[in-house]
Amino acid sequence: ALAVGAGLASCTAQSPKANLKTEVDSLSYAIGMARTEGLTQYLMQQGVDTTQMAEFIKGFNEGAAKTSEKDLAYMTGMQIGQMVGKQWVEGFNQQIFGSDSTQTISRENMLAGFIAGITCKTGVMTKEAATTYMREGMESIKEKALAVKYADNKAEGEKFLADNKGKEGVVTTPSGLQYKIITKGTGEIPADTSKVKVNYKGTLIDGTEFDSSYKRNEPATFRANQVIKGWTEALTMMPVGSKWELYIPQDLAYGGKETGGQIKPFSTLIFEVELVGIEK
Repeated sequence: ALAVGAGLASCTAQSPKANLKTEVDSLSYAIGMARTEGLTQYLMQQGVDTTQMAEFIKGFNEGAAKTSEKDLAYMTGMQIGQMVGKQWVEGFNQQIFGSDSTQTISRENMLAGFIAGITCKTGVMTKEAATTYMREGMESIKEKALAVKYADNKAEGEKFLADNKGKEGVVTTPSGLQYKIITKGTGEIPADTSKVKVNYKGTLIDGTEFDSSYKRNEPATFRANQVIKGWTEALTMMPVGSKWELYIPQDLAYGGKETGGQIKPFSTLIFEVELVGIEK
């Protein structure tokens, strides 16, 4: 299909004519033809279809004729500029703003930053500072957008905790973590670096269960400081043999992160946690 498409396009576009007098001539032609395998699909991915093939061939011939170092630098700059100007803008818009097509990053400022980076101009910020700012800035904008989108979910969690706080047996720590002791253990209390073995069940405040080691018939094992903050705090207060119910505010759980599962951003979570043991 590729060879046919290229052949049809060449009828309307100016191209070098084959002059196959020697074996090397034929080999050269074959190399050119063979290397077009898959090119049509690639061009379509770049937004170039068969109706634009004449312009593609015009650009191809021009590029093939430019072989000096100066020409190569210019052509490379053009290729990267097109990638940055289109693919980067679209890609970062998707990462930062998702489906909100009303917002976009500034193409001009992005290009200015790119050129400053490759020419080592650090008057505005260094590359290291830019990398940090990019990561933190993207997260900040995404979290602000999610905070608006999931404001009701956050408010429902806060109301649940406020109501739950006054219930019998519920203890609230200075961080806002709430827990209720179901079974009081008498064993060792883990440090935050301890490797613990636990059984647990996790639910949303509406009772929806999203995870359970009980259903897998196997306790989970991990270091106490490698989980969400609410878990770490609780585990480092629980003697082995204890079973607690935890009511974890969103900022001690996953906060504004999108986990991709049943847990929405800014969700208050409930866990039933049984500390089975500490692995030495």
